Amino acid sequence: MTSLQHVNPRVRGIRVSPQSVLQSLAERKRKKKKIGVQKPFQEVIDLSSGDPHRAGMKPVSFIRQVLAACLYPELLEDESVPLDVRLRAQRLLEDCAGGSVGSYTPSSGLLHVRQSIAEFITRRDFGVPSYTKNIYISSGSHRALMVIVKLLASGEEEARTGVLTPMPCPHTLPTLLDEAGVTLVPYRLIEERGWAVDLEELHRAVTTARGRCQPRAIYISNPGNPTGHVQTRESIEEVIRFAAAERLLLFVDEVYQDSVIGLDREFISYKRVLFEMGKEYADTVELVSSHSLSCTCIGECGQMAGYMEIINMDPEVTHFVDTMLCTDISAPVTGQLALDLMLKPPKPGDTSYDTYTQEILLTLTTLSQNAQRALELLNDLPGMSCQPVMGGIYVYPHLYLPSEFREEAKTLEVEADVLYCQKLLKEERVLVGAGHHGGATSSHHLRLCILVPCDTMEKVLARLCSFHLRLMDGHCGPERSVKDKNNQKRS
Repeated sequence: MTSLQHVNPRVRGIRVSPQSVLQSLAERKRKKKKIGVQKPFQEVIDLSSGDPHRAGMKPVSFIRQVLAACLYPELLEDESVPLDVRLRAQRLLEDCAGGSVGSYTPSSGLLHVRQSIAEFITRRDFGVPSYTKNIYISSGSHRALMVIVKLLASGEEEARTGVLTPMPCPHTLPTLLDEAGVTLVPYRLIEERGWAVDLEELHRAVTTARGRCQPRAIYISNPGNPTGHVQTRESIEEVIRFAAAERLLLFVDEVYQDSVIGLDREFISYKRVLFEMGKEYADTVELVSSHSLSCTCIGECGQMAGYMEIINMDPEVTHFVDTMLCTDISAPVTGQLALDLMLKPPKPGDTSYDTYTQEILLTLTTLSQNAQRALELLNDLPGMSCQPVMGGIYVYPHLYLPSEFREEAKTLEVEADVLYCQKLLKEERVLVGAGHHGGATSSHHLRLCILVPCDTMEKVLARLCSFHLRLMDGHCGPERSVKDKNNQKRS
């Protein structure tokens, strides 16, 4: 048996995220339910991470029908299956070795799917060309980022590679950077401006980082995960100019590009803005942008497929991207085919078009309604405030917790928002993410996925509000907690 002393020290040193601890606690509670332990609420509702199908959202019929026919080709002869579904499945199978999804693909993905991705990007960016040779399919956007970060990783101590990382950021990102052996260089998003990226903060971060590491890349999430912020064109231009001046590679996670719900915002890709800024930037700034099946409208997280487009990287370096992807052999074939379906959906006149359009509209309507409902209720609670959601699938409320509660957390040696989540899970069987992100001010937040059925959202909000009011009243009294609400938010 392998003992701890035989485990790689780098692996032993990887931090255990609060999310992992909360997930383990939730799993123990699910097991107690199975053996008959009675609680006021039997089921644990998990809104801590973006897994919409697990939360009860329905898959897109067209995606699943085509994949079913690819997995079981006998359905190609079944006339009860829509004609456009059968034709699409037949076309996709022709591109699989041996006509089967059970075969390996090239490490960078099926050529046909990569061509579909390039065509999608060109349409999306109003004619800015995309080329198949720059497209790499991976086992999700997380894997794509890991490949790029490992390529950049080098040095020790002050020579170690640094990656500018937003705070807050996706909850898996710090662990990924730690595992890759690079230094996380935090830059603070400005909550008072709806979690905007701030140019002065970027300059502060890169300046203070030098001397303890070598900043070589900047990570951006747009629309923001978990903040819901959607950048303006002006903000994107500022970041591109900053990256050019500081010679930083830009890695942009654009997985929620289909979910902009703010009335005054639209999604504009970094690739499009880069090329519209002229050759000075379009020919020099290294850009890696990613997208995946975890996107809002499709939500096929378990298919584990995404892609990245690489711009302006040395061909000798991109050769190693392909080589490193070989270590995965290939992304799941069904996931690759689902990418093709996501980016080339049914067209008007196709048998599946009406159903597909209705299902996508229902998803976006559900997301928008849940966002509005969550903001109304959470902003009305004492000791809580929440910025408007412009896009993405999360709300990210700020907690203003009583000093007594923070002292309790300090005694237990956990962050106050982690303790809050633990108590919420224990008392109400609701699992949300702890959003503590450190920085100059030790602020505390929650992360709630809002891409869930509306009735599930209502259950969660009811339980959360009940728990929060009990907690606030128990620590500072009902009269004080309500009176001090506005003062707390301004503090």
